[in-house]
Amino acid sequence: MQPIFPRRPLAALLLAGALSSAALIAGCGESSEKSTEPPPPPAPIVQGKQLRFVAGHPQLALLAATPAKAATDIVAELPARLVWNEERTQRIYPAFGGRVLSIGADIGAAVKPGTALARIASPDFGAAQSDTTKAGVDVALARKSLARQRELFDAGIIARKDLDQTEADLARAQAESARAAARTTLYGSATGVNQQLGLASNIAGVVVERNINPGQEVRPDQSGPGTPALFVVTDPTSLWVQIDAKETDVGSLQPGASFELLVPAYPGEVFRGKVAAVSDAIDPGTRTIKVRGVIANVDRRLKSEMLVTARVHEQLSGVVVPATAIVLDRTQHFVYVQVQPGVFEPRRVTLAHMGSKEVVLGSGVQVGEQVVADNALLLAREFSSATEDARIGAQNADGKAK
Repeated sequence: MQPIFPRRPLAALLLAGALSSAALIAGCGESSEKSTEPPPPPAPIVQGKQLRFVAGHPQLALLAATPAKAATDIVAELPARLVWNEERTQRIYPAFGGRVLSIGADIGAAVKPGTALARIASPDFGAAQSDTTKAGVDVALARKSLARQRELFDAGIIARKDLDQTEADLARAQAESARAAARTTLYGSATGVNQQLGLASNIAGVVVERNINPGQEVRPDQSGPGTPALFVVTDPTSLWVQIDAKETDVGSLQPGASFELLVPAYPGEVFRGKVAAVSDAIDPGTRTIKVRGVIANVDRRLKSEMLVTARVHEQLSGVVVPATAIVLDRTQHFVYVQVQPGVFEPRRVTLAHMGSKEVVLGSGVQVGEQVVADNALLLAREFSSATEDARIGAQNADGKAK
């Protein structure tokens, strides 16, 4: 008995045939379109120590090369900061504890030596004044005692040693009086006991910082590093420039050397200063050397704590290439030299100077050689990939041979 299959209408069979034909035609069309697309360019290969691209490879347009130049005058731009000139700055701390009675000068006030900045009621200073007064009384008493002793000695009543002892007592009293008077004179008053401690400026300048208010309690142990001074007086017409220099820049930043200062607040203007001192140690955190410069600020346009750029002209020997050409591989520096069109060769180089835009090479590249300046990292990656493919291919060939 034959199996019975359901009959399909003739229209359905014709429709199915038409769809199959359309799909077959579409597939053929897609195949023909795909076959017209150009094949991808072959990957670069490594021959010896060179990476070779086929002519017209699209990546060659990304690998712009520039000729290496002989180093002449290099401009190094170094980060710097403006600070007060400490040789013309006084930071005032309290010598005795007490309470602030009045303020004599505010920020921006011009002062001269001896100008009162504040007055403090200080029992400790009163005790020092009392010691000075008592020392003066002791001197007066010692003088009277010596006068009597001399009369007695002249009359033959006392011995010479008694007179000598009295003279020594007077000398000690005078020394103590001079010490006590010098102490109180240093801080305000040499006579009387008023417990009024005056804070005064010892230099001419401007009050640039004030950390004191009426009624505030002050103590001498609140002074020292990390503690703000009650007053800071400085001459703002001269500022220090703290420069963070690299090791390779120290040769051009010796004391007396000139430098230019670029200030973001004054674009297009150049200020000039001189190096005053160079540190003998390298900062372990930043690996830079601290250089201190001095710059005139007569018009007071420059402000302390401004972040600026110090520009130094350096005379170096070597070859100059763009900073973008340098590739760091672990601890070694490389550049890629285009030895001929489409052929590149890695060169190990030593750096004589590292700038933000240009680098001076001490060895590895000759003047006039074409150095890849754009997309050097891309070229390094292609070289690494091609080297790995060559290694795998060599291993496969050895395996088949065995």
